[in-house]
Amino acid sequence: MTDAKRDLAALFRRVRSVSDDLVAPLSERDFRSQTMPDVSPPYWNLGHTSWFFATNLLRRFRRMPPGYDDLDYPLNSYYEGLGPRLPRAQRGEVSTPTTERVRRYRAAVDDAVLAWIDACPSADLAETQRLVTLGCEHERQHQELFVTEIHHIRWSAPAAERRPYAAPAAPHRDAGATPPAPLRQIEFAAAGTVLGYQGPSLADGGFCWDNELPAHRSVVGDYALADRLVTNREWLAFVEDGGYRDPLLWLSNGWQAVCRERLEAPLYWQRSEASYARYSLRGWAPLDLDAPVCNVSFYEADAFARWFGLQHGAWRGARLPREVEWEHAARRHGFERAGANLLDDDVTSCRFDVEPAPASQASPGLRQLRGTAWEWTLSHYEPYPGFRPYDGALTEYNGKFMDNQRVLRGGSFATPQAQARVAYRNFWPGDTRFQVSGVRLCVDC
Repeated sequence: MTDAKRDLAALFRRVRSVSDDLVAPLSERDFRSQTMPDVSPPYWNLGHTSWFFATNLLRRFRRMPPGYDDLDYPLNSYYEGLGPRLPRAQRGEVSTPTTERVRRYRAAVDDAVLAWIDACPSADLAETQRLVTLGCEHERQHQELFVTEIHHIRWSAPAAERRPYAAPAAPHRDAGATPPAPLRQIEFAAAGTVLGYQGPSLADGGFCWDNELPAHRSVVGDYALADRLVTNREWLAFVEDGGYRDPLLWLSNGWQAVCRERLEAPLYWQRSEASYARYSLRGWAPLDLDAPVCNVSFYEADAFARWFGLQHGAWRGARLPREVEWEHAARRHGFERAGANLLDDDVTSCRFDVEPAPASQASPGLRQLRGTAWEWTLSHYEPYPGFRPYDGALTEYNGKFMDNQRVLRGGSFATPQAQARVAYRNFWPGDTRFQVSGVRLCVDC
């Protein structure tokens, strides 16, 4: 086997093993649970990520393992060009394929992909590298989804079955430690800038999604970003000041969501007499007031920014940053060098930190750029000038979702390390709350 093939096989094995490690603590009930349409049951994630390799790689090179063609219908996600599929909201309602059959399918796909990498002729190697890499990056996205989905699954379980996913951990800091200093503004002068992926190509060992391209010139005005993310303490003041009861703070769609869902606080918060507790992947605990707020929607983040600007004169007109402002600032403050807790750190025993940590007191400049919480931006998810989607069935991967979604930037504790890059564009509808999404404020200067 050549070095290129050996490296590709190692990447495939490594990514697949992380998924297996992540689901190791699950019960059979966990594997089949779907608590809302956006939360896919874990059995489906294991099967779908295998289907992706089978459909895009193995069928193309006629290496598909026999006996699994009937899984196309339940394991397809949103690829209209690849045939009918099980409706998303019904993934947790079916009894087939069983979890055991999905595991057998996964093993068969693993064997077939590794056999093809070994046997692949040189004429097909570049395309094989591209498709295997795409499949691995796709699976890494589902690893992050799994972490956020199992959080919702365990929180939604009956009280008697609501077990923590991860073991208790040591506190982030000693009791009585100094809370984060008040938000400080980091100013940026108006400038021309380049937005989008600017790293090596896939052929040279790099990777980006089609929606990160092409890199292109843009401009920013004078603005300032908060040096850290908004904390639970700051959000609690918003709650106690009636932020969820004041329609003047909210965009119309956001206020409709508040009324429809009776929102009173971030997802996973629960009032207990005079204080709040929060359900995390480690179970219930008193709300850490100095940790960054997370599991808030774009609409909540936008309303909070408006409220904060009214409360603090230096932040008058506070808003969320546009994605070009966020990326311009992050590139100038060492995003790639920033220390971060990311998914790959120690997944095998769930010792990676599954909660966002308070901002470090010692670090100057912008803090918490990655490995804490995704940061909502004002930007709608739209194509960059000159955007060209993938060819074939994969043209549906990103481009078809450039409608009614908002962009998030940075990366959370659930983000695989390989995907925590400055140009990465996460996107969700504005009312999404179950992702690890937080808030960094911006103000025009």
